[in-house]
Amino acid sequence: MKFSVFSRLGYTAHAAGTLVLNIHALNTWKQSVINEEFWLEPYINYNQFELPQGEKRLVRFDVNEYIPNISATYQATVDNCYEVNDFSYATETHVSALDSSVLPYLNPSRYCESDKLYRMAHNMFGHISNPFQQVLTLTGWINKNVQYLSGSTNSQTSAFNTVTEQAGVCRDFAHLGIALCRALTIPARYFTGYAYQLYPADFHACFEAFLNGKWVLFDATGLVPLNGFVKIATGFDAADSAVANIFGDVMFNSMEVSCELADTCFEPFFYKQDEFLGITYL
Repeated sequence: MKFSVFSRLGYTAHAAGTLVLNIHALNTWKQSVINEEFWLEPYINYNQFELPQGEKRLVRFDVNEYIPNISATYQATVDNCYEVNDFSYATETHVSALDSSVLPYLNPSRYCESDKLYRMAHNMFGHISNPFQQVLTLTGWINKNVQYLSGSTNSQTSAFNTVTEQAGVCRDFAHLGIALCRALTIPARYFTGYAYQLYPADFHACFEAFLNGKWVLFDATGLVPLNGFVKIATGFDAADSAVANIFGDVMFNSMEVSCELADTCFEPFFYKQDEFLGITYL
């Protein structure tokens, strides 16, 4: 499935500083960036790099003086691939059988306090034997009980806060899903990407749960077809996968994001509570 993605971020540098942007589509063995461009206005020298751990392509650049308008633009055509797997017979994977690279995604993190939600997770979802059905049920519960409300949270809001406030945006829905999964001993990680048919257009956050040896995508907001994503990054939570990290006296001003279909047809795919079909991005 091919998508055309675009993003433009605007900043004002009041003094010297550094920006690290995380807006490039991933190149994986099945998500191929066919073509892409990145540029800064005014021109600023930058370097692109990948971290040794995790999935993300970062761009870093310095500003050394006052610049009223900095524009960072990225556009690409991406061909991605996904599988729809049947998890009817999914079984719990014991921690002793998990690959060492997956183990860190069982731990509490800054925004996903799974240790604080252990009792809640087991009381509400611990009786479900199929782990795919567990995650599907808990995402359905989040969708029904947490109101999607723009501006209702801030950079300090965690999964525990979302449970008590019962409102949030996509990152809060993702954090709560991750925390509940980890509390159930299901590895889970944060997923950020470009999203087709999201309105209003924006970067979108959801999460992946590790089930039967595969990272399976879940979106508790229900706002985007599950086969309409272009992956940018995964990580422990939003702190690990932020679109931008700013160091110094630099202010964010504006953002434009789009994700358009570059193929001729598209059939939206959503999960159903009575089915065990899960999407895995490759």
